[in-house]
Amino acid sequence: MDKNLRATLENHVTLCKEKLESHKFKVDVVENGSECLTLVDELIQDGEVVSVGGSMTLFEMGIIDYLEQNNRITYLDRYHAEDAFEIFHQALTCDTYLMSSNAITMDGQLYNVDGNGNRVAALTFGPDRVLVIVGWNKIVKDIPSAIERVEQIAAPANCVRLNKSTPCVTLGHCVDCAHHQRICGSKVITTESHLRERIHVIIVKEDFGY
Repeated sequence: MDKNLRATLENHVTLCKEKLESHKFKVDVVENGSECLTLVDELIQDGEVVSVGGSMTLFEMGIIDYLEQNNRITYLDRYHAEDAFEIFHQALTCDTYLMSSNAITMDGQLYNVDGNGNRVAALTFGPDRVLVIVGWNKIVKDIPSAIERVEQIAAPANCVRLNKSTPCVTLGHCVDCAHHQRICGSKVITTESHLRERIHVIIVKEDFGY
């Protein structure tokens, strides 16, 4: 990576961390996905009930594999469940919920867009603790930049991954469609962790997810 680009990204991480902490989020910064996985293993305690929101970041880091193989916990597995919506409901009362964020701003806010709404519901209220794991590629200046990121990058990429036939699959950007397969049903800005440090953001100094 270019030295100047890395210095810029490092600065973004520092500013983002400071602002998030001022908004009562707990924040850790790690160098790479391996360090993040180690931290997650330290944070999740024996006997916990754990679940996740849909996230390519968690897959790419190996966190989903880790949870599936962890016999110390009860993992509410949305990916292999006969009834995923039942898991979505159960996850709202779990001990630790893991997810990523579509964007995270340098002024200390999280921006997420959801189809079913289960992921943003868990972020907002329910699980005892939420671990929000983001690569530094998801750090943006502000909420307008976060919205642009989702419309130009995250939503089209996720629709392709999910084999949707929404307009953004063809066009490569959001057109605020009314398609029956639309995945942008809920748009949530999280400005603070209302219960101090309930939301624990882990910023990884590598690119992950969409």
